[in-house]
Amino acid sequence: MTLTEKIIARHSGKSEVVPGESVWVDVDVLMTHDVCGPPSIGIFEKQFGKDARVWDKEKVVIIPDHFIFTEDKYANRNVDKLRAFAADQDLPYFYDVGTDEYKGVCHVALPEEGFTRPGEILFGTDSHTCTAGAFGQFATGIGNTDAAFIMGTGKLWVKVPETMKFIFHGDDMPDYLMAKDLILKIIGDIGVDGATYRTMEFSGTGVQQMDMESRMTLTNMVIEAGGKNGVVDPDETTMEYVRKRTDKEFTPVYSDKDADYHSVYEYNMEDIVPMVAKPHSPDNKATAEELEGTELDQAYIGSCTGGKLSDFKAAARIIQGRELKMDTFVVPATTEIANGLHEETVNGQTLYEIFTQAGCHIGNASCAACLGGPSDTFGRLQDKEACISSTNRNYPGRMGSKNAEVYLASPYTVAASAVTGTIADPRKFISN
Repeated sequence: MTLTEKIIARHSGKSEVVPGESVWVDVDVLMTHDVCGPPSIGIFEKQFGKDARVWDKEKVVIIPDHFIFTEDKYANRNVDKLRAFAADQDLPYFYDVGTDEYKGVCHVALPEEGFTRPGEILFGTDSHTCTAGAFGQFATGIGNTDAAFIMGTGKLWVKVPETMKFIFHGDDMPDYLMAKDLILKIIGDIGVDGATYRTMEFSGTGVQQMDMESRMTLTNMVIEAGGKNGVVDPDETTMEYVRKRTDKEFTPVYSDKDADYHSVYEYNMEDIVPMVAKPHSPDNKATAEELEGTELDQAYIGSCTGGKLSDFKAAARIIQGRELKMDTFVVPATTEIANGLHEETVNGQTLYEIFTQAGCHIGNASCAACLGGPSDTFGRLQDKEACISSTNRNYPGRMGSKNAEVYLASPYTVAASAVTGTIADPRKFISN
């Protein structure tokens, strides 16, 4: 069996499952946030009763992160509903805005707080919950009704997905590449529906030498190919990260060498170049070189995909000591990463110093403009603006105005473009 099949089998009480089979699974973690949390809570209370208790308060995690730093009264009301529910249910893992417990973007906060444990099942009311598959979990997004059912029962009816395997060969990633380039290459090759309701499993020497943040970038964007979940076999890199963040017991599982796969794709990392997804779809692929000179109005470095510490270190490597040609927004995914901007250095300067000296606009840890949001959202795109972004989606209206254009790229490419004022190939700024 594949890793995904083994996890589902274990959580369904079966010795074996096969793709296409539907089974009841026991849930280890349920996550929700300020967009989908209130309707999920409403359904839970309607179906199970106003006085109903969640099945296990130790397994419910609520992380407001989407529309929070805003004056919009409806967005604020959503957080109020989460706050009231968490208090009523006595939930220990509610990371409230405006408190020392506030974290930021759920998909990065979950691993930071030790909820992404190998071999477990994590469901979240957000399509990018698949990020946690980097840790050898079965992690996927669900709807509000499913979340409400889990709140009451701790179980969910799941169809076992087929698995597609993506193997990256190469002991060293070229210095100018990032995981974002690899996943954009894959999505461009198979299309936004190429992995519909399938697992995307990433392996090979190229993946094994990646840190956890890079692996999270790969699994984060499987939903952009229609994937059910993304996954990487856990290894010592995984264990080291997880054990620093939790003392809970977990049992990792691994794909069998003779496991059956829907399909297998192989890539040599030396053959991949910096990639860009043109408006208005993540599979509208081009190389950064092909798009050089394309006019832009804004650069954006942030989100669960491109707002991690390694993303900012990459961007700072290019931005340091250079003048920016356009508004550049820097939004750390979490408060831990925001603190890291003041601690991590490149050539003797902190990341925060590099970005502020270059004139970047630095925002609070949150989703910010990645999901568009209210009119006062930090970094939100205005009418007919063109932006190059390290985020994950570029559909019309995704980052603001429906008339704006979003190009998706790695933090390297975003930073190089911020320096030139047009889309730029980062290889000109980085030597091997």
